[in-house]
Amino acid sequence: MILFRTLLLTALAATLTIGCNSTNKSGATDTATTSAAKTDSETRDPDLKGTEKTALPGTDPAEVSAGKIADAATILARPEVPILCYHQVREWRASDSKSARDYICPTSVFKAQLQIMADSGYHSILPDQLYAYLTTGAALPAKPFMITFDDEPLDQYETGTPILEKLGFKASYYVMTVAIGRRGKTPYMDKTQIKDLVDRGHNVGCHTWDHHNVKKYTAEDWKTQLDEPTEKIAAITGKPVTDFAYPFGLWNHEATVELKKRNYKLAYQLAERKRDPENPLLSVRRIIASGYWSPKTLMSNLKGTFNKRES
Repeated sequence: MILFRTLLLTALAATLTIGCNSTNKSGATDTATTSAAKTDSETRDPDLKGTEKTALPGTDPAEVSAGKIADAATILARPEVPILCYHQVREWRASDSKSARDYICPTSVFKAQLQIMADSGYHSILPDQLYAYLTTGAALPAKPFMITFDDEPLDQYETGTPILEKLGFKASYYVMTVAIGRRGKTPYMDKTQIKDLVDRGHNVGCHTWDHHNVKKYTAEDWKTQLDEPTEKIAAITGKPVTDFAYPFGLWNHEATVELKKRNYKLAYQLAERKRDPENPLLSVRRIIASGYWSPKTLMSNLKGTFNKRES
């Protein structure tokens, strides 16, 4: 087992910098990611219909802790909260492929994307707020949205986090435990930095041990890829881990069942796929905020992606 993991780590180091998803040669994302970005001339009114500050119809928020939550149909009927997914926040390098650059957000682009969210009156929320809203109709701030980061490269901590904090935003970070503390061409956060994020009011969730596709898991894989990483992250942060980001954004119904068995409250896919009709909380949708997107394109894609009728 030790030899296998050593060989796997070596192979993994060559692939992690690409990001959680693949793209086609034109730079447009594949079926596991959002549709290709519209040009600025095609953008629409950037204001999304936000959730109001008053509670929506539903049970009392206090009932969340008692396990009294809305049924799947009610959860699916609630307006979706826009969720952005980022990977690396750094300048593009000559060695970065065109497809890789979709997941590498240059610092100036990242600043501009979050600035338009702030200027448009959006307020960031964290997973516990999203969960209470979806399950009970609990109130959210006007124009809520979520900022999420996958894979924990160090630039998220050193570059991305200070930018979003200056705007008053909080984010949720999804950690691959295989990469904790790794240094090299792409350095990753260490335990101290991960703990610091939680101490500063951000959320840290699980992104598996080494980014394997959950649709291919066997029984033993769940132990290696979820159970052990969950325990490790909880030990680092001092808090329970209750939300999960699917590698590559890929999932299936069987995965939602396994996560539910382990008392996970939320899990996030990517792109414009349907949510699971039985376990919608474990198939919440996000979109990758492309490094190619202008602020107007970002807003257009948010409006075009969330709250579409599912058929």
